[in-house]
Amino acid sequence: MPSIYLDHAATTPLLPAAREAMMEGFALWANPSSPHKAGRAARAALEDARARVKAALGWPGEVVFTSGASEALAIGLGRAQADRRIVSAVEHDAVFRAAPDAQVLPIREGEPDADALAAMLAASGRAVVAVQSINSETGTVLMPLVRNILAEQVRAAGGLLLADCSQSAGKAALPDADMIVVSAHKLGGPIGVGALLVRDWAMLQPSGGQERGYRQGTENLPGALGFAAALEAGGHESWQTTAEQRFDFKNALFRHGEVLTPGVQCSHIFAVAAPRMAATAMLIRMDSLGFAISAGSACSSGTLKPSRVLQGFGIDPDVARRTIRVSLGWNTTPAELDAFAQAWAEVNA
Repeated sequence: MPSIYLDHAATTPLLPAAREAMMEGFALWANPSSPHKAGRAARAALEDARARVKAALGWPGEVVFTSGASEALAIGLGRAQADRRIVSAVEHDAVFRAAPDAQVLPIREGEPDADALAAMLAASGRAVVAVQSINSETGTVLMPLVRNILAEQVRAAGGLLLADCSQSAGKAALPDADMIVVSAHKLGGPIGVGALLVRDWAMLQPSGGQERGYRQGTENLPGALGFAAALEAGGHESWQTTAEQRFDFKNALFRHGEVLTPGVQCSHIFAVAAPRMAATAMLIRMDSLGFAISAGSACSSGTLKPSRVLQGFGIDPDVARRTIRVSLGWNTTPAELDAFAQAWAEVNA
């Protein structure tokens, strides 16, 4: 394992409280849908986890436990009571897999193009609009969503708003949206569990099966308990770094790299372009020095291709080719930030 892990936007280590809660869940091995005593005990624990997730997130609506954010997106986009789908150009690949026929909303200066969205919403048929609250590749905060401007625009046109909060839930307040996607392993919970938050069941077409008929498959009880425990134990205020230290770290990176400016930035995901070195070479170099980071470009079949997300933000292809992502989490320490900043400066001197 790398000595310093700075790829928390991909997944973050399990919080001790989540691990303990999962061990308790493994003792409740019965199927929550079974009518016998053991099944009823499992069901009670599952519903308790559901209530705790709602309370921790301050969510007044319903919660559908899923296998993760990808399944939550598939349910929200695939079974929303809507005729059309609109997704921003910088969404996660899971969104485009869930809605391959969606209209693509362009981005201008780090925000959805309001005029383009208005034109799309004016077309016939109810639309569901999907946007990320914090972009997983650049750390850009979608300010129209945070300020509830997007919700007002979508609802005024009779549409539904789906917010992918995989990178913000448990760290920031939820935005005003009709459906919200949450991933446990991005906030210190276990891999393999997430949730679709729904303001009203009437917004979704049921499919039959578990989760009140909105999701098929036996629920992951240990995962749900770990999810709830992680939300209760997490949050930026519990991290080992302060917001000031994280922004100082960002500034240290940008002193030796090209700054990407796709809007307002969060304090835990940073995208920066190396002055000369390609992202893939930089990943190898930093990995050899004991740092785990990721890139803003993908390698497919041995051919380096520009990131679709960075293209969507209007980043120059040459800059995108040199862009890496550094992301922080609950167990990142100030000393680790200092070590990476020093290594980054030396490699890019």
